[in-house]
Amino acid sequence: MAYEQEEIKPYDKQGEKSEQVEQMFDNIAHSYDLLNHALSLGIDRRWRRTAIHSLGKYKPQRILDIATGTGDFAILSAKHLQPQQIIGIDISDGMMEVGRKKVQKERLQDIISFQHEDCLHLSFPDNSFDAVTSSYGVRNFQDLDTGLHEMYRVLKPSGHVLIIELNTPPSFPMKQLFWIYAHVVMPLLGRLISHDNSAYTYLPASMKAFPQAEKMEMILKEIGFHHIHWKRFTLGICTMYLAEK
Repeated sequence: MAYEQEEIKPYDKQGEKSEQVEQMFDNIAHSYDLLNHALSLGIDRRWRRTAIHSLGKYKPQRILDIATGTGDFAILSAKHLQPQQIIGIDISDGMMEVGRKKVQKERLQDIISFQHEDCLHLSFPDNSFDAVTSSYGVRNFQDLDTGLHEMYRVLKPSGHVLIIELNTPPSFPMKQLFWIYAHVVMPLLGRLISHDNSAYTYLPASMKAFPQAEKMEMILKEIGFHHIHWKRFTLGICTMYLAEK
């Protein structure tokens, strides 16, 4: 099935989304962490911690973190879940290079490693991981169904997928307030700090287009996941999805 978010691209409407996303994140890697925390007023850290806590009772020992970016989610997972191994994958080498430095600083290099991978064509065998995670990356998939099928494929039976994704808030007044923030403040800060005029106009557009809540639950169910739970954070700006293979 085709989804609106697959047509939202950072730059040229005629180019491949995956190539443009790779270029965009390479361009903003140097300022990504600063902007990410500034634009969310630091609340994104709490969203990540809450999501990771939901995995704790399953005690995953081998974790794949898809669209790992600069490694924030992998680092928090290593600290709170204490797995044997986390592999962070991304198409942006620039983002992962920042992540490697952070992992070294935290002395977690024996647990966390990084690999350049296409999320639509993972190189890992079937049934490889106890958990597959992704924070703020799934809406960048060029083909959502294929990416989710790959996440399902590499999970072990009874393994868990954990996804956090940004959304456009669904209700008044947050929906209206967020529109102003997303279309005025976000692009302005993005241009000033990242020097990429497109990255932070792409962000709210992709948030609006991404299927959320009940729609995302149905998509996960069609992929084959069950015991699907989702939870909105901060009046709907972010949603967590937890499901079992």
